[in-house]
Amino acid sequence: MSATGKVYLIPTVLSADALFSIPSYITTIAQELRVFYVENERTARRYLKALDRNINIDELQLLPMHENQPPDVALAKKLLLAGTDIGILSEAGCPAIADPGHLVVQAAHSIDARVIPMVGPNSILLALMASGMNGQNFQFTGYLPIKGPERGKALRQLEDESERKKQTQLFIETPYRNNLLLKDILDHCKDHTRLCIAADITGPAEYIKTKTIREWRKALPDLHKRPAIFLLYAVPA
Repeated sequence: MSATGKVYLIPTVLSADALFSIPSYITTIAQELRVFYVENERTARRYLKALDRNINIDELQLLPMHENQPPDVALAKKLLLAGTDIGILSEAGCPAIADPGHLVVQAAHSIDARVIPMVGPNSILLALMASGMNGQNFQFTGYLPIKGPERGKALRQLEDESERKKQTQLFIETPYRNNLLLKDILDHCKDHTRLCIAADITGPAEYIKTKTIREWRKALPDLHKRPAIFLLYAVPA
């Protein structure tokens, strides 16, 4: 009977120009794998070729996992029980954090398969490190509501929770809606609340600044279509 396969959580670049941020041992593992669950097939193909141009993409099994098509966890279990190792690739950064990869990881644990997280760039941690905000007590919320009134309410709740718990609040938005979110933050948050904007992390146009809401109102960056993460930290006035 073959040993149970392993699941490798393989980080990808946050910026197309940031292959330097990927440790060399990831390439070694990627060269050995034949099955991957991927959030975006086109991005995955490009990334694997960037790691090693000798990887034959056509010989790989690239299985989908995204919002409209969750991963086939039954197939994942079958592959693992047959002794096949699996790689998980997010569209950007570390897999299974804010993407459907965690469902494959759950399936692996349910059959006692080994799960191996690999070192690589993560926008949440990198932004938190560079923000100057509380790195011991923080919460990542993901996406806020799209509609204005609901988003305004969510922002006020996050701000209140930050002040009450002395907790950094992190959240994201689809890049083409970043400027709308930024406007809502300025409209609904208190003047003395700190906001960190971290955009294009690890890329040549990397932008990371922390200011109060009052200070941000004087001048704003254009975040349209730039991958970004937002951090709030409310302190008593």
